[in-house]
Amino acid sequence: MHSPDLDQLLTTILESHPGIFDIVFVAGRPLQAELEGELRTVVGHAAVRELTPYNTERIALTILGDNQRLLRELLQHGTCDCTYQVAGRARFRVNIFRQRGQYGVVMRRAQSEMPTLDSLGLPAIFSQTAKLPHGLVVVAGATGTGKTATLSALVDEINATRAVHVVTLEDPVEFIHPHRKGTITQRELGTDFADFAGGLRAALRQAPKVVVITELNDRATLDLALTAAETGHLVILALRAHDVAQAIDRMINFFEPSEQSRTRLRLMETLRLLATQRLVPRVGGGRELIQEILGNNLRVREVITLGETEDRSYYEIMETHASAGWCTFDQSLAKAHLEGKITEETATLYATNRNRLTRYFDEGSKHLGRDKEPALSLRLDAVPPKPVAAGLRLSA
Repeated sequence: MHSPDLDQLLTTILESHPGIFDIVFVAGRPLQAELEGELRTVVGHAAVRELTPYNTERIALTILGDNQRLLRELLQHGTCDCTYQVAGRARFRVNIFRQRGQYGVVMRRAQSEMPTLDSLGLPAIFSQTAKLPHGLVVVAGATGTGKTATLSALVDEINATRAVHVVTLEDPVEFIHPHRKGTITQRELGTDFADFAGGLRAALRQAPKVVVITELNDRATLDLALTAAETGHLVILALRAHDVAQAIDRMINFFEPSEQSRTRLRLMETLRLLATQRLVPRVGGGRELIQEILGNNLRVREVITLGETEDRSYYEIMETHASAGWCTFDQSLAKAHLEGKITEETATLYATNRNRLTRYFDEGSKHLGRDKEPALSLRLDAVPPKPVAAGLRLSA
């Protein structure tokens, strides 16, 4: 397969439906694409009805081209990350991996427009966060929950409102930020720096006021990030974690047991905002961003320092500080349901504590003066599907 052939295949897939998010190439399976949070099979094209190991290897090699660094990384570590662009159509973040001696490829379509706080529907606390002079801001979530978009929206807000130097360390660069009021330096892993710890160490010599790290996955990087936050920088980073409690535990557990007490103190002093997020099916199609948000006060510092107990938890603190812009996932789910954005079934499925969620439903309905009234029938982002491209269709 050559680049024009892959470009044509990707273009045909994208034109089959406007909501495609991930495209998955795995040997032994038909070509699949993610639509509204679910994998659908792309059928009707004889060449890709079921992928063979040869097919997936050729796709991988076409994407890698003559990039020797990525080839070495794939052979040595069994996986590599890069970008791929179909001129005039789309840009993808790509992961190529080896499994059972065969190669697989997942291509995630990047958004064509720069995400903003407004376009993502992020609460006002994020606008306030963009004004912070220093400290640590963490955006956490599983893979594919929009962490990069949230980080980019924060950078866009800082870029528009503050005359500061922002250095981003990305893997890979997804959104290109033009210089506005701020000055933006975007560096890509593998091309501009060898690893995040080394990239962060170098970034701190480049007179930044803000440093953005799109993937935290080791002790050395977190140690440097905490040091930067302690010495007057605003450090914004992404972390893979399911919820607030797990995010804090992950950061602490990057360190040896003998270092963890000190790490708790450093987190206690530097943490300004921790937001974890999930994407859930939206009424009318698409996905709704649901967040859990924790700030910092004396009670949060106590829990970070001493750990959670039955009587002392991050959930309880977030739940009781809604006036500060904090919230639990359950509060966010209830709000989205009462606004007609998601169904009650979806809210219940993704709830952390279903009893609390039911209570929020009741309280919200009473507050709106429609106790026990059915959920709003509002349809958001309902886009009529485009005609399916010839020879290709998505099946459930």
